[in-house]
Amino acid sequence: MSLLHNIWRILVITNTILAFYIVFHRRRSVSTTWAWLIILLVFPVIGMIAYGFFGRGISQENLFAINRQHHIGLRNVQRSITQAPRKTSPSDTSNKADMVIRLLNKNGESPLSKNNQVKLYTDGRPMFNDMIRDIEHAKQTINIEFYTFYNDDIGNEFLNLLIKKAKEGLQVRVLYDAWGSLGATKAWFNQLCKVGGQVLPFITSRNMISRYRINYHLHRKIVVIDGKTSWTGGFNIGDQYLSRKKKFGYWRDSQVRIVGSASLLLQERFVMDWNASIQKDNQVITFSQLFFPDFDESEIHPGDVATQIVSDGPDRYEPYMRNSVSRLMLLAKKRLWIQTPYLIPDDSMFATWQTIAMSGVDLRIMIPCMPDHPFIYRATQWYANELSRYGVKIYIYNKGFIHAKTIVVDDKFSTVGSMNQDYRSYDLNFEDIAVFYDKEFTKKVAASFEDDMKDSTLLTQEMIQNQGRWLKTLQSFSRMLSPIL
Repeated sequence: MSLLHNIWRILVITNTILAFYIVFHRRRSVSTTWAWLIILLVFPVIGMIAYGFFGRGISQENLFAINRQHHIGLRNVQRSITQAPRKTSPSDTSNKADMVIRLLNKNGESPLSKNNQVKLYTDGRPMFNDMIRDIEHAKQTINIEFYTFYNDDIGNEFLNLLIKKAKEGLQVRVLYDAWGSLGATKAWFNQLCKVGGQVLPFITSRNMISRYRINYHLHRKIVVIDGKTSWTGGFNIGDQYLSRKKKFGYWRDSQVRIVGSASLLLQERFVMDWNASIQKDNQVITFSQLFFPDFDESEIHPGDVATQIVSDGPDRYEPYMRNSVSRLMLLAKKRLWIQTPYLIPDDSMFATWQTIAMSGVDLRIMIPCMPDHPFIYRATQWYANELSRYGVKIYIYNKGFIHAKTIVVDDKFSTVGSMNQDYRSYDLNFEDIAVFYDKEFTKKVAASFEDDMKDSTLLTQEMIQNQGRWLKTLQSFSRMLSPIL
């Protein structure tokens, strides 16, 4: 017994020393540091294994491959934007957000484009119908990038359509996150490869287990057709996004269809992600008018929706997208409405919301009524309870599962994209959002929020007080681990 006691003591001391070294060796937020330190100290062996897969930074090999990519089409995109019709829409509010536009356009990567037609979708059935129709009408190129691409009914419908278009001689490419697309095997995707299409797993989701890093995911959702029509938002490719899964019931999401030069910016994002993930030199995409065509004035209505496309990921040193979105929110004078399936803000975003709410702005946040990840949902509940103390109106969507990621600022600005309001989207995932400086489009996003309120319950202090002690304990524990969820 004495020998076992000594061995255990040595293991505990060694584990403690390693835990402090491992956690403080890498630059990270204070909250994330403490969360990992607790895990490593409380669960000596299990904690080390978990850290090996989830806690380490993005691999240098992946980081190098991502950072060495160049903007092959950005110059052409900027020229297209410059040459676009100068007529400004009465609905354009971009002149009221000059500071935010400059911040979002860091290094000239996200120029503001004003010649876009944009349509908002909040239901999977019309959204998939129109997206499939666009793919059917494609003439030259189809580029698709999703976190989730399931081997189910809608997934096979998509794959069969892409096979058909590849057989017609179109260039068809699919980029996916292997972790988010479990069940969509290489053999399944090879059906497309055999007829000339190309399919790649995103670089960070390739060989995840052997590289001991499974925490950095391609969370973007991008479709670009012939360089002119594009889609982005919260929908992935799977039956649950068509409300076909009993677990979630009705699936409420938001997606946008864009025709205009903003599509070229989504194309640029796809090309860079693709070129970072290639496994053979002959797979690289080089500049071509096929990917970055010039827009003819007759193809779009001049001065429709002023749009910026912004992307971010753990390859950046700072949380660029979170900081930019936070700055956009601070423009709110009357209202700030947010929809997010995961409400796990870091200290900076929490302080931003607290300040906005206490300034008298109508701050509303809508979250789901059910979990798709138990610990994440309990953390979401904790933050919902806490934010309500500061006057934030928390709406719990009851009709099904709300997966929309939208922001409405006054009647002037709005966003739709893949970014959730949580640590993972801020720091770990590769995300994209479309920012719209347009009154008319913002009215549509706000109207969808108001419609959802009819199927939602406003969280009250009485409801919080009636939550059981065990539930509150789970919420507090989950919140403590929120930086690593």
